[in-house]
Amino acid sequence: MKPEDIHRFEIIDNMKRVHTYNPSFDAAVNVLARTMHEYEDTTKKFHESGSHIIIKHTNKNGSTNIVKNPLYLALEKLRDDVIAYSRELGLTPAGLKRLNDELDSRGGTSKLANILNELDNYED
Repeated sequence: MKPEDIHRFEIIDNMKRVHTYNPSFDAAVNVLARTMHEYEDTTKKFHESGSHIIIKHTNKNGSTNIVKNPLYLALEKLRDDVIAYSRELGLTPAGLKRLNDELDSRGGTSKLANILNELDNYED
C-alpha cells in the first residue's frame, strides 16, 4: 500500500463523518492524499536539512545571497494546497459551513438538520 493510500482512506473516513463524501469527489480526494504525502516528505527533508527558513545561496556567478530555503517555500505552498483541498471537501469548519449553507439554499437539509428534526419529532 502506498503512503498516499493511507491518507486517502483517512480523508474518505473524515468526509463520511461530516457527511460530505460522494464518490464523484474521488479525484479531489486523490489529489489531496498525494499533496498530504508530499507535504510529509518535504517536512522530513526540511527537518533533516536543519530546519533553516533562511539559507545562504551561491549563484553561478559566485555571489552569495540570503534567500528563503526552497524546501520551506515548498512547504508553504503544499500547506496552502492541503487547506484549499480540505476546505473544498468540507473538511475544515469554513468549508463544511459553506457546503451546508449551499445545501440549505437549494432547499435541501444537512444531515445535522435532519437529525435535529428527528429529535424534535421524537419528543412529540
